[in-house]
Amino acid sequence: MSARVIAIVGDYSEKVTAHRAIPKALQFAKDGGLDIDWKWVATRDIKNPASDLAGFGAVWLTPASPYENAEGALGAIRFARQSGRPFFGTCGGFQHAVLEFAANAAHIAGAAHAETDPNAADLVVTRLSCSLVEVSGKIHFEKDSLLARSNGSESTEGEYHCNYGPSPSYRPALEKAGMRFTAWDDAGEVRGAELPSHPFFCGVLFQPERASLKGELHPLVRAFAAAAASA
Repeated sequence: MSARVIAIVGDYSEKVTAHRAIPKALQFAKDGGLDIDWKWVATRDIKNPASDLAGFGAVWLTPASPYENAEGALGAIRFARQSGRPFFGTCGGFQHAVLEFAANAAHIAGAAHAETDPNAADLVVTRLSCSLVEVSGKIHFEKDSLLARSNGSESTEGEYHCNYGPSPSYRPALEKAGMRFTAWDDAGEVRGAELPSHPFFCGVLFQPERASLKGELHPLVRAFAAAAASA
């Protein structure tokens, strides 16, 4: 398998808008000259990430959690993070990237997601104060961040379909461990993060892949695809 093959990790459903959009977005990137291909990998098929994903050059963790096999999804994130492979997490994929980093890099042993473990002591990902299901809004990126460079500007319009996001209470611990929060909405709520120590590792709470359903390639998707093509 080519090192330029992207693992689209998630439990595919035709009913999920993002799942229909992601292959279209990557096809736009390929048609634009990037030497990439992709393959869906169901979370239930990830038992040993190091071997199950060894042939892939990059990982995109998709929306639509809870995942059938949460450990498989988290393992895919850890594999990309530790191996230096490009990683992109959108919506639920971003939430779980924060969760994986909290547990394995920030060493928050009880790190949990409120969607699947609402009574846990360490809810690193919590329910949003206002639902973002089918909501759109402006996103602002920190100057000179990976997200800003990838986007080509310091703002974009984001389309959401989510009810959960990173808890502000754990931000200091995550930042101390090396995560950098670099995207916010107009109200200053976190909408994206990255790892400066990694060649390309970032996630956003919105779904830039949806631009493909309007015949457009979002620059964040193109940047990820370009990182995968050169991996």
